[in-house]
Amino acid sequence: MVEAAVEIGEKELKKIGTYVKKHLPEWMGELRRERELDLVERIVRVEEEVKSLREVMETRFSAVYERFDAVDQRFESMQEHMETRFEAANERFKSIDQRFETMQQYMDKRFETVDKRFSQLQWMMGIGFTLMAALMGVLNFF
Repeated sequence: MVEAAVEIGEKELKKIGTYVKKHLPEWMGELRRERELDLVERIVRVEEEVKSLREVMETRFSAVYERFDAVDQRFESMQEHMETRFEAANERFKSIDQRFETMQQYMDKRFETVDKRFSQLQWMMGIGFTLMAALMGVLNFF
């Protein structure tokens, strides 16, 4: 170990002790004041940072709300557009249905006329076969 260069006696140690006791509260007060000022400065900086973060968050949230509003408006316009398209498609299907009904009525009339002609042709063929059979019978008889 290193030995002290100067030996301090009891009297000097008591003097040093009383000096330290006398000035210790003053020194501690200065240290405490410095620490308190440092803490107050830190608190102020933290409060300012929190305030700026709050402002940034508010601007970002308002931007997000505006985007949500824009998306809602877009969905509403798309919904309206789709409704008009579906209504147009329904109208087209109704016109197609009417056209099919008209075609069905026309086809029914055509089939009725074909049936009449066919039934007339059947009668004519029946009468013709009957006459031919009668003629053949008469001609065979003579």
